[in-house]
Amino acid sequence: MSQKKVEEYSGPLLVLFVARNTDGALICDTLPDSTLQWLENLKEFTGKKEQSLLLYPEAGRLASLLQCRRLLLLGLGELSEAAQVDETREMLRVAGGTIASQCRQNKIETVAVCIPSFPGLDPETVGEYVTEGTLLGAYQFLKYKKKDDDAYPGLKKLELFSSSGRSKTGKAADRGRSSALAACAARDMANEPGNGWTPRHFAKYAQKIGKELQLHCTVLEKADMVKLGMGGILAVNKGSEEPPKLIVLEYNPQKNGETVLLVGKGLTFDSGGISLKPAQGMMDMKYDMCGGAAVLTAIEAIAREKLPIRVVALVPSTDNMAGGGALKPGDIITHYGGITSEIENTDAEGRLILADALAYGIEKFKPTCVIDLATLTGAVIIALGHHYSGLLSNSDVLAEKLAEAGSICGEPLWRLPLGKMYSKQLESKVADTKNTGGRPAGCITAAEYLHQFVGEVPWAHLDIAGTAWDFTEKSYIPKGPSGVGVRTLIELLRRWEQGALTGVPA
Repeated sequence: MSQKKVEEYSGPLLVLFVARNTDGALICDTLPDSTLQWLENLKEFTGKKEQSLLLYPEAGRLASLLQCRRLLLLGLGELSEAAQVDETREMLRVAGGTIASQCRQNKIETVAVCIPSFPGLDPETVGEYVTEGTLLGAYQFLKYKKKDDDAYPGLKKLELFSSSGRSKTGKAADRGRSSALAACAARDMANEPGNGWTPRHFAKYAQKIGKELQLHCTVLEKADMVKLGMGGILAVNKGSEEPPKLIVLEYNPQKNGETVLLVGKGLTFDSGGISLKPAQGMMDMKYDMCGGAAVLTAIEAIAREKLPIRVVALVPSTDNMAGGGALKPGDIITHYGGITSEIENTDAEGRLILADALAYGIEKFKPTCVIDLATLTGAVIIALGHHYSGLLSNSDVLAEKLAEAGSICGEPLWRLPLGKMYSKQLESKVADTKNTGGRPAGCITAAEYLHQFVGEVPWAHLDIAGTAWDFTEKSYIPKGPSGVGVRTLIELLRRWEQGALTGVPA
């Protein structure tokens, strides 16, 4: 938070918010009524949502009022006390994305935002979600691009001005920054090519943050998996050159009466194996590790914020290739814990590695609840498109808490059913289960496969195949990986209430 007055800011870009009150008049804390009336007469800027106008104060009527080189006006529409809070949050994130876009267009590295004090809009909300949206919208991945001295280097500094509640607004902005940077870290992982992000890289990242943040990090190697009987991970890895890894990262605050287990699919490239995917679109299968990226970056943010809840993150990681020793349709494998599975389709591999991780994590850490994230099925895209992530759970309370967190973050979840009518589709004549249930309800039967490995623990499965990339187009969501799920997990655990799931039937 800046200690200066906004009128003293002389940097390259200042952002002011303009809204309409219930009488329909334009309102802005900083601009005089004469300027607002001039805007009304101009009729090019009406203050409606997502509308923007760029001005140059030095060359116009604002030269005596402001010292900034550029002024960006952002419309918020008509404000009222009855406005939906989640809609307001999303409006502010989108406004932040617009700020980032303007910075990119004009190659601006430093921007200042004036926090308004409008009716029905508290400074903390503005500070948190404008910060979050701006940093999410400023995201770039240039690691493999040739250096260009004329290219935009990115946003380096975001400065906030507020006339009231500076301390609380600053803390709220820090929350927005934490969430955004975690999501951007997950985007970085996903943007890496298949040869640039492998199980080894997942392990190195976990070890690095474990050392930095004093988290307990364990990496189970192939030999460990053989001893433990993790037949799912081992089976998927059979066609690969690089061995698999199961990364375990533990955050243990002093008061840790409850444990939340996070499990993320870390499939670093998915060719489909013997059940080979079509060539068109296969290059996007480097994104099949977005669930693993989400849980690692979420636990990193949770540890940095020192949240008072024990969290354990597991990432089962391998690629899925069609090498000479690859898993074959018709093979039977034995998962951790002894359940046997008939393989109908080697491209239904994510559930195989998740099943081992879920069973192992639940047995070892005795969690209060478990949440897994995975780009698991194309079926969820058919059902929900690229606008909602699929949510399936054996606990109404956990499902409601996740849905609430997703709504707050602009990462909506749609709950789908579970039940014996779906699990029957997985019955095998030669094994305890089989890894596909046919085309009908493919997203649900995939979740039912995982359901067999969680027992009575409250559990939720997020199928993010439709939202991990090609998510609904927004100013703060880039083309490619979105980092979906990261902010939802962080928000869920920020709001965690001890005992909320105690005695909740699974």
